[in-house]
Order: sequence, then C-alpha cells, then structure tokens
Amino acid sequence: MSNAVSTASETTRRRAFSWAPARTYLQAAVILVWCLAPFYWMIVTAFRDVGFTFDPTPFFTHVTFDNFRTVFDESLGNHFAQNLLNSLIVAGTTTVISLVVGVFAAYALARLKFRFKELVLGFILGASMFPAVALITPLFQFFTGIGWMGTYQALIIPSISFSLPLAVYTLTSFFREMPWELEEAARIDGCTQGQAFRKVILPLAAPATFTTAILTFIGAWNEFLIASQLSVDSTKTVTVAIASFAGAQPHQEPYTAVMAAGTVVTIPLVILVLVFQRKIVAGLTAGAVK
Repeated sequence: MSNAVSTASETTRRRAFSWAPARTYLQAAVILVWCLAPFYWMIVTAFRDVGFTFDPTPFFTHVTFDNFRTVFDESLGNHFAQNLLNSLIVAGTTTVISLVVGVFAAYALARLKFRFKELVLGFILGASMFPAVALITPLFQFFTGIGWMGTYQALIIPSISFSLPLAVYTLTSFFREMPWELEEAARIDGCTQGQAFRKVILPLAAPATFTTAILTFIGAWNEFLIASQLSVDSTKTVTVAIASFAGAQPHQEPYTAVMAAGTVVTIPLVILVLVFQRKIVAGLTAGAVK
C-alpha cells in the first residue's frame, strides 16, 4: 500500500515538474505579445497604403514606402530631420550632464559621512516625484523673462531636473554595495582619493553607469509635456512634431505617416537597448548578490 502511495506521489511530482517549464513559457509569451502588439501594429500601419489605413488584417498588406517619404517631405511643412536632431541634442546633453553630476553626487551620498545625508537623498527623490504639469507655467514665465523661451537650454534644464534624481538614486544604490576594501587598497598603493575614484571605482561602476545613461536618455527622448510648451518650430522635438504632423492629404488625419514617424523615432531606442543589453542587465542586477 505504501509503495503504491509513494509511486503515485512520485508520478504527480513528475507531472507537476514537466508542466512547470511549459507554464513559464506560456506566461512569458502572453506578456511578450501584450507588450509588443502595439509596436507591431504601429510598424504594420507605417508600411500600409493610406487607402487601407483601417484594414483589420494583422499582416503586412498593401506595402508602400510613401509614408516614410511623407515624414521627411519638407514641402508639407514637416521638418522631421531637424526634429530628430533637436531630440538628439536635448536627450544627449541631458544624459551627459545628469551622468557626470549624478556620479559625483551618488559617490558622496554613498561614501562620505555628513549630517542629514538621508534627508538629502529624500529631497532628491521627492524632486523626481513632483508633477511636471505644475511646473509648466512657472518655467514658461521664467524662461520668457530671461529670453530663453524656445531655446535648447529651456528644454535641457527641466529635463535634467527630472532625470538627475533617477541617476543619483540608481548610482547611490550601486556605490553602497561596492566594498570599501577596493578603494582602500588603491590608497595604500599610493593613489590619491581622486585617482582611486577614477582608476578603480569608475571602471567597476561601468554597468550601473551604462544602465543609468540609457534610462536617462530614453526618458529625455520620450519627454513631451514640457517640450510642447517651451519649444518653437526651430527647437521642436520629435514627440512634439509627431503630435502636429501634416500628411499629404489635406483635411485628413495622417495616421499612416504618424505611424511611420513613430517607427523612425523608436529605431534609435531599440538599437541602443540591443547594443547595450548585457550592460543593462548587469547594471540592473548589480548589488543584488553581495
């Protein structure tokens, strides 16, 4: 009797074990389809002829490249190449400044001992949670008063104010997990504190730095609310330009051209993530196992 019960329980365990990988793959597939379905539909619509915009077929049908030509057709009033350059300038400058300031600020918060250190970190995190919509009117009045309205710095400075807290928090968590012995060994070998930071700490912090840089760049690249109010035609970013996109047909919403523009905007982010995906994973898991 006991042998029969043990055999039955063993069979049950084997069945449960064999179903576990299949269930995991099924769950991953559902999540993948749920997340990628909007992007897939955007790409399908971007390559679709205008006359078949609302064709419910979920495959590439009536393929054309006219939508991408419309995106870069300046005769229609679209200056998408300039908009791409504007977004690159704003997002790139925001990333570089946030990273440089964030590295030193995070190192100070993680390594140095001073009063109210946790309170300072709390204020930094609180700044990132402040609603951006509440800042639009003060920023508009301020930049208009000093003559910066519609300039790159009017877009970069607010973007830094939102991306810097994320950079500081992410890098602070990483620096706290880094063992002090590495820096002390460098100091014993004759390095100054600055040399130890530059030659030992920064190379070890590369995964977290890459991750922070990519997250900051993506956030600045996708920013819309502030850019829509503080930019002019010459400094308009791609997110703002897509919202006011002009199509080839007058008095008709250019859905396919907007999807083509969205595809062009998404390509740099996809390439960035694919190239540095190992760095991103390493940075996100840094410090998880001590």
